[in-house]
Amino acid sequence: MKKYYKTITITLCLLLQLSYAQPNQPTTVSQVDLDQYMGKWYEIASFPNRFQRGCNCTTAKYTLDNKKVKIKNQCYKGAQFKQKIAHGVAWTTSGQSSSKLKVRFFWPFTANYWILYLTPGYQQAIVGTPDRKYLWILSRKPTIKEKLYKQLVYIAKEKGYKTSGLRLTYQSCSIKN
Repeated sequence: MKKYYKTITITLCLLLQLSYAQPNQPTTVSQVDLDQYMGKWYEIASFPNRFQRGCNCTTAKYTLDNKKVKIKNQCYKGAQFKQKIAHGVAWTTSGQSSSKLKVRFFWPFTANYWILYLTPGYQQAIVGTPDRKYLWILSRKPTIKEKLYKQLVYIAKEKGYKTSGLRLTYQSCSIKN
């Protein structure tokens, strides 16, 4: 009888461990040259989220300041294209690769910012969170060719993101951003 209880106890412990296990996390790029990554990025597409609700012509500007990255996110909301700006800071968490960052816009809250893919020359990027709830496709220009967009979506899908949730970002505002 003791052997029976021991087997059940071990089985329950294993099942409990499995229920708390992290899902497979997406892979990031192996190395990011943060100096080259800095500058202005246009949001091409993203998963809808509450903090960007109603945003058009969304951009992010990154500036390296010592070992921190200063962030200026900007978008325009509504028919009058009212400008909204959010300032934040990011720092690397994965040692030398610089592909895994933490971002903070409101202290003490932080979020993951993982660089999942970069095109040669750092012209396009795929950024997401390890839990796959957030995803952004970024470009140095406000628009990209449809073929390239489909390739980036395919890469995100291969990394386990439900790309059917992606929404294109309107980038044709008459206001210069």
